[in-house]
Amino acid sequence: MIKTSLALLCTASVLAGANFYLGDKKFKLSDPPELTISRFAGPDITPSPACLAVAPNGDVFVGVDMIGSLGKDPGKGRILRLTDSDNDGKMDAHTEFAVVDNPRGILVIGKKVYVLHTTFSAETGKATGMSLVLFEDNDGDGKADGAPQPLVTDLSNTKYIQERGTDHATNGIRMGIDGWIYISVGDFGFHNATDRSGKKMTMLGGGIVRVRPDGTEMEVFTHGTRNVYDVAIDPFMNVFTRENTNDGGGWNVRFSHHIQSGEYGYPVLFQHFTDEILPALVDVGGGSGTGALYMSEPGWPEKFTNVPMMADWGRSMLYIHRVTADGATFTQKEEEFLGIPQITDLDVDGSGRLYLSAWDGAGYSGSPNKGYIIRAVPKDWTYTAFPDITKSSVAELAAMLKSPSSVARLAASQELVSREDKQAASAAALAVAVDMEAPLYARVAGIYTYAQAAGHDGIAGLTGLTKDATVREHALRALADRKGLVADVSIDPFLQGIKDPSPRVAAAAIVGLGRLGRQEAAAALLQTKVPATFVAPAKGTEGPHATPNAAIVLPHLAVQSLVKLHAVDAAVAGINGPNGALAMWSLRYMHDTKAVNGLLAAYPLAKDLKQKNQIITTLARLYKKEADYDASWWWGTRPDSHGPYYKAVTWEGSAAIEKFLKREALKAPARKQFFTDLDERNRMEIAAFAPAKKEDAVAKNEPKVDLEKIKNKKGQVGKSSIEDVLIAVNNIKGDPAKGKLLFTAQGCVACHSINKGEKMKGPFMGQIGSIMNREQIAESILKPNASISQGFATVTITTKDKKSYMGFVTEETASRVVLRDIGGNVTTLKASDIASRKEMKNSMMPAGLANALSYEELASLVTFLSQQKK
Repeated sequence: MIKTSLALLCTASVLAGANFYLGDKKFKLSDPPELTISRFAGPDITPSPACLAVAPNGDVFVGVDMIGSLGKDPGKGRILRLTDSDNDGKMDAHTEFAVVDNPRGILVIGKKVYVLHTTFSAETGKATGMSLVLFEDNDGDGKADGAPQPLVTDLSNTKYIQERGTDHATNGIRMGIDGWIYISVGDFGFHNATDRSGKKMTMLGGGIVRVRPDGTEMEVFTHGTRNVYDVAIDPFMNVFTRENTNDGGGWNVRFSHHIQSGEYGYPVLFQHFTDEILPALVDVGGGSGTGALYMSEPGWPEKFTNVPMMADWGRSMLYIHRVTADGATFTQKEEEFLGIPQITDLDVDGSGRLYLSAWDGAGYSGSPNKGYIIRAVPKDWTYTAFPDITKSSVAELAAMLKSPSSVARLAASQELVSREDKQAASAAALAVAVDMEAPLYARVAGIYTYAQAAGHDGIAGLTGLTKDATVREHALRALADRKGLVADVSIDPFLQGIKDPSPRVAAAAIVGLGRLGRQEAAAALLQTKVPATFVAPAKGTEGPHATPNAAIVLPHLAVQSLVKLHAVDAAVAGINGPNGALAMWSLRYMHDTKAVNGLLAAYPLAKDLKQKNQIITTLARLYKKEADYDASWWWGTRPDSHGPYYKAVTWEGSAAIEKFLKREALKAPARKQFFTDLDERNRMEIAAFAPAKKEDAVAKNEPKVDLEKIKNKKGQVGKSSIEDVLIAVNNIKGDPAKGKLLFTAQGCVACHSINKGEKMKGPFMGQIGSIMNREQIAESILKPNASISQGFATVTITTKDKKSYMGFVTEETASRVVLRDIGGNVTTLKASDIASRKEMKNSMMPAGLANALSYEELASLVTFLSQQKK
């Protein structure tokens, strides 16, 4: 039932082409023939690597995290700088750059190293939150010069970090060519995050937040994702994510294109209100998305560059998603690229060296002897030193903006922006932006560099660039990019942009109008057409929340901009107009008595029953609103996805809405079901429409789980997320005597031996307790495919007479192969009779064998096994 620790083993889903050492064993792995892969650093230096970042010159910064996602004890994290002076693919030296706990994201810009990590109280030893901080290394000795400078604090939910550990919290950071730092926020969100200017912000749920490199101007970029760990940003500021799974419950891993201001629906809209969200590009099933990188480097084979590379920890795989433009968004095709045991992160340097980190079975609480870093380069790769750009002239930096390397362009852009002579820097960047002979990626780099360097003085130049169809989209985005500068930006290019034949230009214009904050934009936004696909899912069905739908993008963005403008008067005026659907879509989110009164006044003027029903539906949606989030409540890892609110409360407009709905229901008794369905869908809980419902514990102040009450509940393991099960097992001692009985009753004994004298069928459990802790044993039971014991990878052999055999290879010579199946039965095959042989990626142990157990039973089984140390 259990496989042995990766400390002694290899994995089934692995790279090839390089020799890897795990313990004292040497393994040959297989990789794409176009690449050369080498082991860069092992667990003796980089145990439990949660994240990494690479400087353009090739210095590798690794976040060591021996607390993991569920640990709670501080003092086990650090940032290391690794160097490879002879460029042979192996680390030559390392320094401890800084000491931090739970590093989750690293970004290197020149001599500045940005780190996102968990903070702890020196007095209590408890977590206090998560912060984005800045370290500097001005003398280049590989060690931070002093204490970190806090840029954004409280970027997490302190309550859940203290209870669970840094799980579903805030994760990777990456900078776009626009100079913003993009921060991946897990589904537990944050409360009163504070940037360096003192601005406070609360985020209910997950998404992407961004902030300037000086820690100011913090804002939400997108909202409604689950547990995003990192972002991939392409040269044209397209942002992609591969989200973490929900461990069941209908929210699998999704690959998404993030459009600024977009709402992606998790968890309250993605099931029953999918007409209102931007859908993901694909649902790929179970897994755990981690690090992300948009690879755009010239030395790489064409099929491996200009693509988002997305890591999946749960699948031990680095994926490539090939994206194809589709209106203002994309479609995609997923491909397996590199198999790496529990891959956590990846980054590339200015010479084209790709570095990847493997958690490699370090468990949910980290391990001091698991995890490593590898390097991948093209077969024909040769080292090219990255220049010291601090010594480069403005002209040389401007030339680098035209480099085919995205690493070089970003480094040059940030160096130009940092120069004291802003006029020279902005003029050089503008010259690249207006160069019609330059590649589009170069012109885009020029536009954003110019916008940053010139600031307010760049408005005229950017406005001029909106007349160039090739770069109009990017000029519009840059004009509206900094809210502190938009007061003097003309609205005219944006109003013209809405009508542009390019949906990408129209999208940039629509988003920009919301950022400019001008009420006069509302009329133009309300003209955005709503497609026929804007239809709520049928009752009892789940909507298409992971199917590309380019037609919905522009109206969705228009609604978001109208809400940002709080254009309630314009929306009310448009209720019975030619585009009333968009007006009422916008009003769903405007909890303002003017919106309620406007809808009530428009009802008698509605042209037909369909229009009346839309008004009634909008009012039903407005009956309640989301309670103000104070960080004392939120969902667990299997959230309530009914929607449209998580913790719904009535407000000052509710009484008028209830009175109206009751009156209309009385007028049309034959339509009782219509109002009943509205009540159920929107959770209004109006007694006249449905019997009073029992309070939904998820929608109220969620009490702390009483482990004592549920620990003996049969089937609790199968109903819970793996994180919750591991937390429970860590808190329940368990009875080893009961565990011994379960070892037989659950069928473990059929595949695993406890005593050495017994017939070997699967991984030996007689000394499992000496090589794995309780948490690792529990994880092995719950996730059989996370790692597979060396010698116990499943092999399928087909003979020339077309018979198939499956099992473990226990002996192999030039003349024969001996297989042992999961029941311990032995088959000997002649080598000359074998037609094909394939090693499987999955364990022979099926998942879910412990689902019927209670927490206490699983804890007992784990305790019994942990005592096996023969």
